[in-house]
Amino acid sequence: MNIPENFTEFLYWIKKRTETLWSNEDDCVQGLYGAKWQPLTEEQIDSIELKYSIKFITEHREFLKVLHAIDKKEIFEYEDENGEVVLEEHMLFYNWLDDEEEIQHRFHGLSDWLFFDVEGGNEVWLKSWGIKPKSEAKRKEVFDEWFSKIPQLIPMLGHRFVVSDSNLKWKPILSMWGTDIIVMGWDFRTYLLNELKNHLDIHIQVFDEEDQMFYPELLPEVQEIFDQNFKYDESKDVPYLKEMMLYWSSG
Repeated sequence: MNIPENFTEFLYWIKKRTETLWSNEDDCVQGLYGAKWQPLTEEQIDSIELKYSIKFITEHREFLKVLHAIDKKEIFEYEDENGEVVLEEHMLFYNWLDDEEEIQHRFHGLSDWLFFDVEGGNEVWLKSWGIKPKSEAKRKEVFDEWFSKIPQLIPMLGHRFVVSDSNLKWKPILSMWGTDIIVMGWDFRTYLLNELKNHLDIHIQVFDEEDQMFYPELLPEVQEIFDQNFKYDESKDVPYLKEMMLYWSSG
């Protein structure tokens, strides 16, 4: 497998590989048979930036011009507490032309979501915030000042956010579940391999002697990309958010 290093070529590789998989009803996940990507024009991207008062980093703009969103939704099937089969639709990346309500919710709800962990049962309080005030109003004041300084976070889908700061050496995409924050990729290339791994046919089946069954493992070339991208590097930083990212692992 030859995964392009050039980012634009890589995006077209993603497009071809996913659409090929989705064209086979037996291989693709439920709901995505025949799915196609819906790229945006430069003019549409400029208009979105104005509408939401945001600025896409270069890699994000390129992603929107080649991929952006798809025209179908993945379907998840499960049984509820009554044993009834429930079907749920899930989008694969926000459509910036159609998903305004959900996108606005992610933008405006992020502060409340993080502060809920400060005031809720987790009682998160960062060392850089100093002595924890007794009054909620004061705690909110400290939090709001910190939140106003974090880099702009742009939603990709669900609780995934792009750190939209062009001055950073690395361009991470985060998974944020309240204050529980992990890096999905320190660049768009690794993130997309991570997020779309079930749509790219990048696994091999490896037999486990102990369990006597096959398990999927990433192809060596893909695993190497992950290994290199997640290596420790002191230049990997997310201003102001870094301390919160380390909170659950190091205190």
